[in-house]
Amino acid sequence: MEKAIILGIESSCDDTAAAVWHNGKILANVVASQKIHEKYGGVIPELASRAHQSNIVPVVEEALKIAKIAIKDIDGIACSFGPGLMGSLLVGANFSKGIAQALNKPLLAVNHIEAHVLSHFIDEPKPQFPFLCLVVSGGHSHIFKVDSPYEIKVIGKTIDDAAGEAFDKVAKMLSLPYPGGPLVDKNSQNGNPLKFQFSPGTAPDFDYSFSGFKTSVLYFLQKQIQLDKYFIQNNLEDICASAQYTIINSLMNKLEKAAKKYNIKHIGISGGVAANSGLRDLLTEKANTNNWDIYIPSFEYCTDNAAMVACAGYYKFIHKQFADISTTPFVRTVWE
Repeated sequence: MEKAIILGIESSCDDTAAAVWHNGKILANVVASQKIHEKYGGVIPELASRAHQSNIVPVVEEALKIAKIAIKDIDGIACSFGPGLMGSLLVGANFSKGIAQALNKPLLAVNHIEAHVLSHFIDEPKPQFPFLCLVVSGGHSHIFKVDSPYEIKVIGKTIDDAAGEAFDKVAKMLSLPYPGGPLVDKNSQNGNPLKFQFSPGTAPDFDYSFSGFKTSVLYFLQKQIQLDKYFIQNNLEDICASAQYTIINSLMNKLEKAAKKYNIKHIGISGGVAANSGLRDLLTEKANTNNWDIYIPSFEYCTDNAAMVACAGYYKFIHKQFADISTTPFVRTVWE
């Protein structure tokens, strides 16, 4: 492995993060989360970008301090250039451009979703090529066929809403605090996943759709509340378990279908929803059934973080895939 020190910066949504990659290892991975969005039940873009401006300098300084690396000694600056919220992306991108120009170091423009895929190469065990990777988060639900760090092909994607967003919307319908996805998971632990039936949504081939699922849950709850105003309160765990069951089975059924078509036995998942206990359990079950080797990054590398950006930036660095200083962030991906 070629030696390099990469500073990674992530600011695509509401987490400001910085990490240091040194010769194949993450020496520091610092994340500043924004609590201000909780009272609004979702991320407010303008507030997010302002918070990034306040957080980015201390977060980068802390990462360098933990890593015991002087900023003048880094070899390249990797930054998420999208997809994400434009105001948030601009903070990280412009900060990274400033460092690159000031130190005359290469700028490495990283695709946030590809960084989730490459998060599998931060720690051992690392997947063998080719492998399939399900990236599932608040904004993304994609299946990738990965032949190398430079050959990442999307074979399935959401045609409307992402799985993580579906989890959060269900939580909101149940009056659970934001972010609600982890609370749906927590409440599902003692619930009956087969108690209630929800529409899984329909999409062609390996694509996903969760808009129909959300509508199904909404209409179901509205009807039940008319009959019993305490319905949610009395059935919370079963509702959460049934909703989670529908989402994770939809995710895994398409992934299993893709694995069979491409005859691939190495399977990874990443993104924030990869922390969901039900999804992890079902992945293990499918692995036993299909004789898969499965890979899940550590929890700190599943949610938005800069370690995965630094890792992805390293592969760009060794192939001299440097970005021009005029490169601009992008809100949506070419896959959408």
